[in-house]
Amino acid sequence: MSGISRRALLLSSGSAVIASTIAATAHAGEPRRRDREPSRDLRALIKAHKATYAAFGNAIQERDGSNREHDRASRAEERALLAVCAYPAVREGDRRAKARYLLRIEGRGELDLAEHMQALLGSTNVERVGDWLPHRGTWTSVP
Repeated sequence: MSGISRRALLLSSGSAVIASTIAATAHAGEPRRRDREPSRDLRALIKAHKATYAAFGNAIQERDGSNREHDRASRAEERALLAVCAYPAVREGDRRAKARYLLRIEGRGELDLAEHMQALLGSTNVERVGDWLPHRGTWTSVP
């Protein structure tokens, strides 16, 4: 019997997907100037995740906070992180910014749900890029 669990394999697969994105971008030719910077949509998603992550931390630290408030803040943070994972990073700047940000999240051990992996892998499917709804942070349909 193998000494590696499915969860450990899933986590290492996520790191491999992110690392391969970085490696692929390193081998690509020099992108056009406008493609080097992250898009406004991705910057907004990352900013939203940072805000919901901070709000979740505050909800946990509040002494008078209820479990319902903690759960609500946790779900909001999770939705924001899934939106970053699912964002189809087509431009060079988006790929680099998304990879850097998600590697930081993974470094804290917080990129550990199957939904994260599904969203991340779904975001690499070029055929689905047109199905992305940036204002909702989701896909039009499940693949």
